[in-house]
Amino acid sequence: MRITVLNKIIGSFILLFLFMFATTHALAASPTLPQAKKEAEAKGYIFYATHDEIVAKAKKEGKLRVMTGLDPANYKPLMNAFKQKYPFITDIHVEEATTDTAQKFLLEIKAGQAKGWDITHMPPELGKSYMPYLMKHDILGMARHGVLKIDPRMVHSGERNIVGVTSAISAVAYNRKLIADDKVPDRWEGFLRPEFKGKKFVTDLRPLQIAGLVPLWGLERTLDFARKLAAQQPVWGKGGARVTLSVAAGENPLYLGPNFSTVKRAMDKDPTGSLNYKVIEPVSTNIGQHSTGTLNTADHPHAALLWFEFLVSPEGQEIIDKYEPLKASLFTPGSVVAQEVRGKELSVVDWNHFTELEEYIAKVFEAFGFPKADKK
Repeated sequence: MRITVLNKIIGSFILLFLFMFATTHALAASPTLPQAKKEAEAKGYIFYATHDEIVAKAKKEGKLRVMTGLDPANYKPLMNAFKQKYPFITDIHVEEATTDTAQKFLLEIKAGQAKGWDITHMPPELGKSYMPYLMKHDILGMARHGVLKIDPRMVHSGERNIVGVTSAISAVAYNRKLIADDKVPDRWEGFLRPEFKGKKFVTDLRPLQIAGLVPLWGLERTLDFARKLAAQQPVWGKGGARVTLSVAAGENPLYLGPNFSTVKRAMDKDPTGSLNYKVIEPVSTNIGQHSTGTLNTADHPHAALLWFEFLVSPEGQEIIDKYEPLKASLFTPGSVVAQEVRGKELSVVDWNHFTELEEYIAKVFEAFGFPKADKK
């Protein structure tokens, strides 16, 4: 009996020692805040030691100009909540950047004609092209040291100055009056079955979701799938919202690859109740669907840092989940996306793949095998 008690005491001391050793080792491995600031500045990054310093500088700015990829329904509730938190930011202007306008805006940035804007949206397929024009705030370092209340996983691990505000997952939209629930494939490969050949489903000409399979499958397997998918002779479409509505109207039975949020939004507006969705595996998941950064020509960069912090806060994420809708980050506990993918196999376009996504998309599109115009 005494031996058993003694063994338990000794075991407790060993566990305590191991815990203290691991904690001490972890702390020793992580640089202190002054060290992190010094290292960041040596690499050309801007690093603030306190949140109060950022706030004080933002007070002097008092304005913010935002180019965003979020849905316009978010603007008013986000701006109102942000002004309530920081009432000294009295002048905020937010403008939508679609895929087309983002390309035009990038050209303006390169030409030095985008002055007046503080924050830019970075579409997944253009992210790499935007990077050279961003202010080098060490957002990742400040997040790790609590200067900014941002989950470090939401910040680009290599560039350190890009914040992923939302996450996107792929889905299948289908009309349950035209195809039974149990006939809709559970996996991407299911669309290669003989019964789905010959105009039986729609595939998007912008293969963002298929490109999102590269992290798990690898490039060659993904391109092989793209070639086989094209051989199924699908209906080629463009524009997630428009194609999803065509499925709801019964024009097409299936749509492979729209964003989950796009389908859910359409379902809320479908009076027939025929539109439904399935999240197929592996789930093509982009953790930086709405990636954003501060332009190196920004007039109000400190207000921009507070905006980023607010967007990824519980309050900001709740607004985005409500009005986007359903696009809050995968890393936000309780977000709709986090709940949808729980227990499923994921192919995650993380920050390592974010910079390569533009190339993945181009190669998948090429694998579709569309005829090329003859050069004369």
